[in-house]
Amino acid sequence: MNVSEIGSANDVSGSPLTPVRATTRIGDTRSTPRRRWPHADRAFAWGTRVAASGVIAIPLAIAYVLTEASALSRAKFGWTFLWTSAWDPVALSFGALPFVYGTLATSVIAITIALPLGLLAAICLAELLPTRFSDPLAFLIELLVAVPSVVYGLLGVFILVPIVRSFGNAILPVTGSFPLLAGPMYGIGLLTAGVLLAVMIVPFIVSVSREVLLAVPQTQRDAALALGATRWETVWRVVVPYALIGNRPEIAASLFAPAHTMAAVLANEFAEADTPTYLSALMQVALVLFGITMLVNAVARLLIAATTTRAAEVRG
Repeated sequence: MNVSEIGSANDVSGSPLTPVRATTRIGDTRSTPRRRWPHADRAFAWGTRVAASGVIAIPLAIAYVLTEASALSRAKFGWTFLWTSAWDPVALSFGALPFVYGTLATSVIAITIALPLGLLAAICLAELLPTRFSDPLAFLIELLVAVPSVVYGLLGVFILVPIVRSFGNAILPVTGSFPLLAGPMYGIGLLTAGVLLAVMIVPFIVSVSREVLLAVPQTQRDAALALGATRWETVWRVVVPYALIGNRPEIAASLFAPAHTMAAVLANEFAEADTPTYLSALMQVALVLFGITMLVNAVARLLIAATTTRAAEVRG
């Protein structure tokens, strides 16, 4: 007979009940609760602080290393490094303007091509196609993000370059008098690089734009349709505005002329930098590229913050 059965027998016989302390039966394998570590919350908080500090420390460390490595070039050329075109490793005279121009020009061409294409594709997936079609297509488009950039490069060399060369030679008799479309048609130039970069960034634009469009409240669409707007007017005037919130380098005006970017000069000439000044100049190019990247990301974050604030105000 266990303790609980003894208490029940006393209750039936009419004897006064006495408090009985609960005990564990013999053979009960239930474990007692673990003691909680009193400093667990504090350790977790400090662990997250260290992890967050590490994320901030990585770009700071990169900036520090590039700044120190480019000290010789900055001391010799100063700010003129950004707006001079000389790049002569023999005479130790360097300027990054052609590389800055090539990077910005190819980026502008890529965005000019990819932004309308990606935005229209995102509108089709988010607003027009049924879910049973849009979800699989969105999944396939997002898979393109995982394609390595070297694969795009091979496609560009073996497919895009011959197409651009043939197209350029075909229109050269007509467009040869225009500086923007003049020059020898090698197939390797600003236009080719811009088109290839556009193909690479289209999946990102489609994916992000689709998610932003799907985040627009359905009440915005219903209100526009209730006021008599068509489907196209609802999308374009309500949904989209709500969501918006080795050779000597030269600067050529022609889209078909060969050009250089900052990433290209770093990849092509880093192994050939045999003097401290040459290596320091390449490091300064990397520092400029790092600064442009940080600036673009900061502007993008400000645009996202402005859109989020506007959405919160509308919902409030």
